[in-house]
Amino acid sequence: MTNLTRRSLMASPVLAALPLAAKKLKSFGAQLYTLRSIINEKPVETLKTLEAQGYAEAEVVRGNMDKIWGALRQTKLKPVSLHIDTNYFFKDIDKLNPALDDAKAKGFSWVVCPYIAPQDRGGVEVIKRLADTLNKTGERARAAGLGLCYHNHAFEFEPVAGTGDRLLDVLMKNTDAKLVGLEFDIMWSQVGGVPPVEVFAKYQGRIPLVHLKNVTKMAPQYNERVPREAFQSVGTGVIEIAPVLKAAMAAGAKHFFVEQDQTPGNPLDSLKQSAEYLKQLNF
Repeated sequence: MTNLTRRSLMASPVLAALPLAAKKLKSFGAQLYTLRSIINEKPVETLKTLEAQGYAEAEVVRGNMDKIWGALRQTKLKPVSLHIDTNYFFKDIDKLNPALDDAKAKGFSWVVCPYIAPQDRGGVEVIKRLADTLNKTGERARAAGLGLCYHNHAFEFEPVAGTGDRLLDVLMKNTDAKLVGLEFDIMWSQVGGVPPVEVFAKYQGRIPLVHLKNVTKMAPQYNERVPREAFQSVGTGVIEIAPVLKAAMAAGAKHFFVEQDQTPGNPLDSLKQSAEYLKQLNF
């Protein structure tokens, strides 16, 4: 048989027509907020169980970090991102720089603005002011050697009348891509009526962090008043996860955290279910 060079193999129309090898998610983490009902009482046991389930990274909430930090260091879970109290961005700004320095010292790479309370939300002008605040915070974070992300919920997907935009688009247009990224929560995008793959396609290069979770079918809404039973583990619900991961990778996403705001029982059981699904999933 004639020897074939690598170049001739790659040029073969038959081989070119073959599908690319399926991918698996090499590494994923957990947002420890999911474990808030049990982690403070049994931090070492809880985090070691999480590690045994296959999680490699952790996203931590600063509010209880002191209670679980020693336990986290007893595992191989890598602290990647830290949710900081929203007040540090707006009211208690004198606490922001020390919090950033502490996050860097502890080995975090990212800090996140996690939530805007309903009473602080509003239309385009409110979102523009939020963008200005995030740009300023992004400069502080960069000076501390960290990246900054904003975490969405459902309200950011409310349409802006007469523009074709949603509030999230206003936020992204008015934040500096070099200073502010998006921690994209795919479930809340679905709740807001926007398929997650569309957001990845629109904001390539701006979504370093991803929250993986799922939800039952429901009509679009722009608030977080979702029934407890609507929250689903990653492998169940209406969101097809394989296309989401494919779109996320194409958009340059770096870290994936499983989060389930509400669980039917022990949150470790739900996280295990999500981990088992992700470990076997090809995309």
